[in-house]
Amino acid sequence: MNLLFRPVGIVSGLIAGLVAKKIFEKVWMAIDDEEAPNPEHRELGSRSKFVISLLLEGAIFTLVRGVVDHNTRLGFAKWSGTWPGEEYPDKQ
Repeated sequence: MNLLFRPVGIVSGLIAGLVAKKIFEKVWMAIDDEEAPNPEHRELGSRSKFVISLLLEGAIFTLVRGVVDHNTRLGFAKWSGTWPGEEYPDKQ
């Protein structure tokens, strides 16, 4: 069943990435009038602004991706009757 879930997971991950990018852009525009510093830019301006933008972008991406992934798995499990992945975290 995991093999059937793979394409669904890939598509939902791509969509989550696009949604996260849009959310980050809107949040950043509320914080600063300038475009967020990008690692590809030669001149970053303020290092602290660069670090804050990366932390914020990473947090938003992780949150959106996690919520979308879990809900995609819930939908897949309802449709297929099996959970695509581990049922419970490993106990150490």
